Amino acid sequence: MLRWVIFLIVFVVVDVYAFQAFRNVVKNNWIQILYWAISVLVIGNFIFHYYGFNRSDGFSHAHAYAFGFLIALLVPKMVLLLGMFAEDIFRVPQAIFRYFTEGSAAKGNYFASRRQFISKIALGLAAIPLASIIYGIYKGKYNYKVLKYTLHFEDLPAAFDGYKLTQISDIHSGSFDNIEKVKYAVDLINQQESDVILFTGDIVNNKADELVPYKNVFNKLKAKDGLYSVLGNHDYGDYVNWESKEAKLQNLEHLKSIQKDIGFNLLLNESKYLEKDGEKIALVGVENWGAGGFKKAGNLKLAASKIKKDDFKILMSHDPSHWDQQVVSDDYHYHLTLSGHTHGMQFGIEIPGWFKWSPVKWRYKHWAGIYEELGQYINVNRGFGYLAFPGRVGIWPEITVIELKKGKVTV
Repeated sequence: MLRWVIFLIVFVVVDVYAFQAFRNVVKNNWIQILYWAISVLVIGNFIFHYYGFNRSDGFSHAHAYAFGFLIALLVPKMVLLLGMFAEDIFRVPQAIFRYFTEGSAAKGNYFASRRQFISKIALGLAAIPLASIIYGIYKGKYNYKVLKYTLHFEDLPAAFDGYKLTQISDIHSGSFDNIEKVKYAVDLINQQESDVILFTGDIVNNKADELVPYKNVFNKLKAKDGLYSVLGNHDYGDYVNWESKEAKLQNLEHLKSIQKDIGFNLLLNESKYLEKDGEKIALVGVENWGAGGFKKAGNLKLAASKIKKDDFKILMSHDPSHWDQQVVSDDYHYHLTLSGHTHGMQFGIEIPGWFKWSPVKWRYKHWAGIYEELGQYINVNRGFGYLAFPGRVGIWPEITVIELKKGKVTV
């Protein structure tokens, strides 16, 4: 109860302060009433869906949109608050100074014209995140991008020169609300005509049943050398309050069965050779291994126990912290690791080839795109789906296509 009281106090303070900027620019009383009506509706809807909420009871589309609308309302108002507060840093000391130097002769609003100017600037700046978040909720979450990379390896078997793989990650099927958009994305994946499709975990939010409506969508995925997958932290059902251990285990078995029906070969701490023209590369899949409290079911040594140290190796591991903490320093040289998990936080600023930023960088050293250490590469996929916040802003859903080339990079 206390946290809700604190939340409401903070929200009201932000709202009242932001309203000062709104009122300075918008004089119409009815529009001002609309401002408060929207605020009351959004915060009321959020409290209705989240008061007494327990994550283990499930996260519905209504929960997602209640959270999304709150973010759409709160972030622009925070921008207004910051703008007005920054102006007060200059205005309030001047007002105090005039009071003590002029006394009762000091009349009127201090810097009133500048206050209105600052209000207009603040409203203009606040409109940017408002428009971005609304776009992210209604369009951005299905704004699929195909990102293509070419990686060179001197020890790549010659038969695999030009070999293409498509990576997808973090489908989170329970979050989808538009099956036609998902069908479009599956068609987009198939259009890449890669040799193999690799999925790096989190196919559901919590329960296997979430995947059932999309089984006949994802089973359209095709690749000459097949489809392979690993489990992510959400796939185990750890975030659900199951009635028994047996029910939880049955859910996981159901998930494995659906993946098999789709056509995925699920690698559970095991390996598989991909062969071409008498040569081969090792595909290694570990179960989820994550730092910071996430499940550590992955066993790299077990997964690689049936391959050779000098094999060319592609590792599928859901959480990029596994690469940081175990893979790079392992005796086996893992040429390419494929991960996901971070979603790029579904929020950030990115100019391809020039600049990328997201708050998630403060949690994960490797959070989106290609990284290289000690001659080993990792690609952290930004995710196919979305979770909690029902949208994406600046960090779009990703389909990765990686072409393997033999030899050194030539300039």
